[in-house]
Amino acid sequence: MGNSSVFDAKIFNGEVFKGYVDRIPNLNRNELIRSRAIRPRPELATAMRDQDGGNYMTTTLKGLINNNGPLNYDGTTDITAGNTATFKHSRVVVGRAAAWTENDFSYDITGGQDFIENIAEQISEYWNEIDQATIVAILTGVFSMSDTEGAKFVEAHTYDITGNAASNDVGAGCMNATTLNSAIQKACGDNKGKFSLAIMHSVVATNLENLKLLVYMKYNDAQGIERDLSIGTLNGRVVLVDDTMPVAEVEASEAIEAVAETKGVYTLTVSAAAIEGDKLEIKMGDETVVTYLADGAATAAAIGGTLRTMCKGVAAITDLFTVTGTGANVVFTQKVGGTGASPTVTCTQTTSGTIAASVATTTAGVAAVEAVPAVAAHNEYTTYVLGDGAIEYTDCGAKVPYEVDRDPAKNGGQDTLYSRQRKCFSPYGISFTMASMAKLSPTDAELKNGANWELVNSTVEGNKQYIAHKAIPIARIISLG
Repeated sequence: MGNSSVFDAKIFNGEVFKGYVDRIPNLNRNELIRSRAIRPRPELATAMRDQDGGNYMTTTLKGLINNNGPLNYDGTTDITAGNTATFKHSRVVVGRAAAWTENDFSYDITGGQDFIENIAEQISEYWNEIDQATIVAILTGVFSMSDTEGAKFVEAHTYDITGNAASNDVGAGCMNATTLNSAIQKACGDNKGKFSLAIMHSVVATNLENLKLLVYMKYNDAQGIERDLSIGTLNGRVVLVDDTMPVAEVEASEAIEAVAETKGVYTLTVSAAAIEGDKLEIKMGDETVVTYLADGAATAAAIGGTLRTMCKGVAAITDLFTVTGTGANVVFTQKVGGTGASPTVTCTQTTSGTIAASVATTTAGVAAVEAVPAVAAHNEYTTYVLGDGAIEYTDCGAKVPYEVDRDPAKNGGQDTLYSRQRKCFSPYGISFTMASMAKLSPTDAELKNGANWELVNSTVEGNKQYIAHKAIPIARIISLG
């Protein structure tokens, strides 16, 4: 067999090869499952096939008892019953395919070596990396939710320490011995004990390793040599180190000095009386918001009083200004410094009319500016922390997961190995909505799109109820290392 083509269709058996791949230990996935952060749901594979399309399905989540508390049992108070909401949890299958030609693996063919196992090991490692990238893409999408309830989840489950000062041996904005514990408490309160695994970038892991907080697990290779895994423990929780974790590059910026708020004051002064038919208009920008039409002779002071009353009844004015003044003056004072431009005034006189008015800036408005220190260019690293059952995993399978095709003409004869997989990674308590998905299987970009995710919910008695985000054991830490 050493002289045979690696992927020669005459000797390749797809089922046998799949058995080889399946037997290769997947250390990262095994640790994910052992940590209980990944919950296998093999029974959903059949349900997927039974539903139309086979790539999207909705399951149910049982809600908590809906009751505000016990009533007073006093012999006169009626007992009102609560109910239990059932939430709809939607999930999507992610399909991926890849192919390799014989030459990609030609170096594996050596005398007496089992090349099929070598290829299987490489492909197993390849799909392991793809699966982990899929999970990271999903978590990125979850923390990109921007609808009202989704934004509440993102805020509550994000622990940003990038602004923390340096202390002892810990650099500014870097994780320390208490960061993980504080993050999971912020996310889930007294449910923080459910968290069992963290996935972080090697920069963050190295920082924790230097602090002697992170200890790597060991394994013996085929030659019996003990080696470090890219798997460690921190605060009793499993840590996977993965450099595909999100890294945000922040550009340098200059310091901004603080500026105190100054509320602008603009004074409209009626400088001449009116006769019947004279007209005065006050504009906010291009919109005329007040129109005064004299129905007889009126002094400047009388016109001023009428304008004050009229302005106080116009939302376009009172939303931005406080209206005061005496006599022939109408004073507009900004409610927020720098917000609301000076009103303008125009007067239209009849043939012998006399009305006249103008607006002057008494005090220029200035918006408040908070001081911002200078920022050096830096990277911000995302660490995801997962709890028991945070991700439900189903291997939905492909009709033909592995097959070989031979082209006898190309390059003088070439064999290509094709591989396909369909897997579902569904975050507990968060549904995939398909709001922005072009085809049956989502791309990584679509998985990262927050519009495609929402907290699971149910409509009860006309009201949309959402799952309590405290029940979702997923958290995010943003740090400088």
